[in-house]
Amino acid sequence: MFALADGNNFYVSCERVFDPSLEGRPVVVLSNNDGIIIARSNEAKRMGIAMGTPAFRVRKLIESGKLIAFSSNYALYGDMSNRMMRIFGEFTPGVEVYSIDEAFLDFRGFPPATDFKALGRDIRRRVRRYIGIPVSIGFAPTKTLAKALNRIAKKHMPGGVAVADTPAKIRRALEMTPVEDVWGIGRRHAARLQRQAVHTAAEFVRLPDDWIRKRMSIQGLRTKYELLGRPVWDLEQGIPPRKAIRTARTFVQDTSDRDFVDEAIAHFTAVAAEKLRAQGSWARYITVFLRTNRFRRHQTYQALHFTVTLPYATSSSIVLIHYAREALRRIWRPELAYKKAGIMLTGLQPQGQRQLDLFRPSPDMKHHRLMQIIDRINLTEGRHSVRIAAQGRARAWQLAQMRRSPRYTTRWDEILRIYAH
Repeated sequence: MFALADGNNFYVSCERVFDPSLEGRPVVVLSNNDGIIIARSNEAKRMGIAMGTPAFRVRKLIESGKLIAFSSNYALYGDMSNRMMRIFGEFTPGVEVYSIDEAFLDFRGFPPATDFKALGRDIRRRVRRYIGIPVSIGFAPTKTLAKALNRIAKKHMPGGVAVADTPAKIRRALEMTPVEDVWGIGRRHAARLQRQAVHTAAEFVRLPDDWIRKRMSIQGLRTKYELLGRPVWDLEQGIPPRKAIRTARTFVQDTSDRDFVDEAIAHFTAVAAEKLRAQGSWARYITVFLRTNRFRRHQTYQALHFTVTLPYATSSSIVLIHYAREALRRIWRPELAYKKAGIMLTGLQPQGQRQLDLFRPSPDMKHHRLMQIIDRINLTEGRHSVRIAAQGRARAWQLAQMRRSPRYTTRWDEILRIYAH
């Protein structure tokens, strides 16, 4: 059996752990720069507030106190996630961290007589007791089915645990799962299936293999096998290297200031380069993109981007910033006001596997040691203690988090204080 364990409304639940007065009240968490809603409590969902709703559209609800909003507190959420994952690891050594709030658990090899519903309740109780987060758990013979069972546990099971350990229970789970909610079936394929009158996972698995393979590739066929209870995807323990690294930011205010955006792009590139080095990779391509404000009435929305093929794969912040600024120069339009900017590194490859010139050493070979020293200083002295000059100083493109709660678990000066009366 596999299980998918998921922290319910995770960001909101983290806020409630340290402020119990939020229980039962509509709460939302906002994205970077308090732009859009990225997490909602059940009470907020019942108010009709959708994911991705711009914060300005619910400003009156927030100001009236009918809706409580928090800025993203990623330091808190990340630490709470690590604590939750450690508790999952107390029940099985097979843990695949799938996202900040969910993980696949591997229970293959457990005795056939194992009461998985009781085991799920034990996991829920321990997580709730030690870190205060409510969890839903779905058990099934495959990862795709476990994902579907988790959704059923969250929406339909008062105890928060669902188990499909017999053919009859698997069939029932497939009947309860909309095809658009199947893990591995994207929006485009879901729309195509619905046009074919396929609305549930049960109807999907009845389609002929040839039809699925022709229209959805081998991945679609594997999804079908998984839904039928035949394991295709194994647990992935350890974090695989990213295939792309993206860093972007929404600005507090629209801007046409070239120097401002230039510093922001340099900073985003340096941050991405640091992540690139942390996973031991080099990048072959860098893309810079700019976005105008889609909600600005007197300006047509513009999405601009330019990709540079680097002359050699590198992880040097100095080299990457140079080419990022060149890409920015290619797409810059001074008549526009920009709301968002970012960069993306692609064509990633492991260090030591790039093709070098036999007669001319790579120009960034001396940078490797320099980057190591900078990373080490920033690790011990604090992020961005040492920076490339092009990054400038901390400016308004840094996150605006007007509603951020304290970082209770990672900062001594923000630890929760309880006063006795």
